[in-house]
Amino acid sequence: LCGCVCLCARFPPSSPNDLLSLSLPRRCLHFLLLCFQVQVLVAEENVDFRIHVENQTRARDDVSRKQLRLYQLYSRTSGKHIQVLGRRISARGEDGDKYAQLLVETDTFGSQVRIKGKETEFYLCMNRKGKLVGKPDGTSKECVFIEKVLENNYTALMSAKYSGWYVGFTKKGRPRKGPKTRENQQDVHFMKRYPKGQAELQKPFKYTTVTKRSRRIRPTHPG
Repeated sequence: LCGCVCLCARFPPSSPNDLLSLSLPRRCLHFLLLCFQVQVLVAEENVDFRIHVENQTRARDDVSRKQLRLYQLYSRTSGKHIQVLGRRISARGEDGDKYAQLLVETDTFGSQVRIKGKETEFYLCMNRKGKLVGKPDGTSKECVFIEKVLENNYTALMSAKYSGWYVGFTKKGRPRKGPKTRENQQDVHFMKRYPKGQAELQKPFKYTTVTKRSRRIRPTHPG
């Protein structure tokens, strides 16, 4: 690159009609542009985008529009739905119960979510002892959970702060402490259900059909 720049500087055009002197700088300029494009391509090939994606899924997404959904979480063990009763959490809610209606907000580019009771506006959180509690402020990482879709089509919610600790309930609908939970336990398996008598909040995506433009026929005038 430096040699080409030097050549371009050493041979300025001597006269407007000197085509040879004009062609050399142009060729040098083309060569410089070609070398720059090659360097950009090499730099892009050395970038590991997997690391970038992994970092983005872990970080909070404060730029994109939050995706908010309303549904219930049916507990496989208790046969009822998760309830956010203020600071108290249970899995004894009937289908359509007002305390069982949950507002679920995406927190990152990945599968991390925050869950808030629609009625109480308290967030589902897990403290450092592994106990499920409700909090009025959901900004803490204790209130962030990672959604995992299991092979049996159930969903598990793992704490984003305490890896390996899951949201779980007993047969009587009582919360289980995080350290006593495992992904393969039925206590941590849930199924998403829309509230009774309510449809999905978001409208389905519709495709637009484009009709082929017909050729306009000009009217003929008698000569």
